[in-house]
Amino acid sequence: MRIDLASAPGNQERPNEDWVSAAIPASGGGVLIALDGVTPPAGEVGCAHGVPWFTARLGGRLTELSGLRRDMPLDRILAEAIRGTADAHRGTCDLSHVRTPQATVVMVRWDEEYVEHLVLSDSVLLLQTPGGEVTAVRDDRLDRVPREVLRSAAATDALRNAEGGFFTAAADPEVARRAVTGRWPRDRVRAVAALTDGASRWTDTFGEGGWAECLAVLRKEGAEALIGRVRAIESDPSRRVPRGKRHDDASAVYAEL
Repeated sequence: MRIDLASAPGNQERPNEDWVSAAIPASGGGVLIALDGVTPPAGEVGCAHGVPWFTARLGGRLTELSGLRRDMPLDRILAEAIRGTADAHRGTCDLSHVRTPQATVVMVRWDEEYVEHLVLSDSVLLLQTPGGEVTAVRDDRLDRVPREVLRSAAATDALRNAEGGFFTAAADPEVARRAVTGRWPRDRVRAVAALTDGASRWTDTFGEGGWAECLAVLRKEGAEALIGRVRAIESDPSRRVPRGKRHDDASAVYAEL
C-alpha cells in the first residue's frame, strides 16, 4: 500500500483551512479524509474559534470513528462527528448562524471486501479500477447554483444548507443524509484520491487534463507536485482564473490499494 498526501495554504499570511488525514488501523484496511473549510465573507459568523479549529476537530473525529467503528456506515460517522464537534463549542458560540464554521467532506474507507466512500459539497473523489478507468464521484449541487448568485453573499447564505441550494458539514448532523455515498468491491479499486477544490482546479477549472490524467500526475509525481502545477498556472499572468480566489488552499490525498 502507498499513501501520499500534501496540503498548502492559498495565502501564506492566512492559516490553511483544509484538513487531510490518512490512517491504517491495526484492524486492517485504511481511511482517507479530506476537508475543505469554507472561508466566510467578512462580518459576523457567530463563532469565536474559526474555520481551522473546526476542520481540525471534525477531521480528527472522522478519522477516529472511521477506524474504530467499522460497524457504522460513513454517513452515520459524519453525523456523529458533526454532533461531537458542535457540542465542543455549543456553549460559547451561536451554531444557528448561517456562517457558523463549515467544510466540504470526502471520506474513503476500505477493508478486504469493500471500498466505501462519502462526498459532501464540491471536493472530489477519484476511484481507479485495475484496468485504469477513473470515476469521479462528486456532489454537484453547488455547481448548479448560477455564478451570478454566488457573487452575492446574501444570496449564497440563503442557499447554504437549504433545500434547493447546497450542503456542507456545519452544526446540523442531519446534513450527513445529503452526502453522496457508495460502496465498491475491493477488487474493483486499484487507487483512490481525494482533492479539495484548490487542487481539483487543475482539471475542473484550468482544463489541463481529465480526471484520469490528474490521477496519473498523483501516481507518478505525487500530491505535492499536483499542487505545484496548480500554483504555477495560477501565478501565470497570462492565465485568467475563471472564478473565486486566484490561490486557494489546496490539498490532495492519494492511495494505491
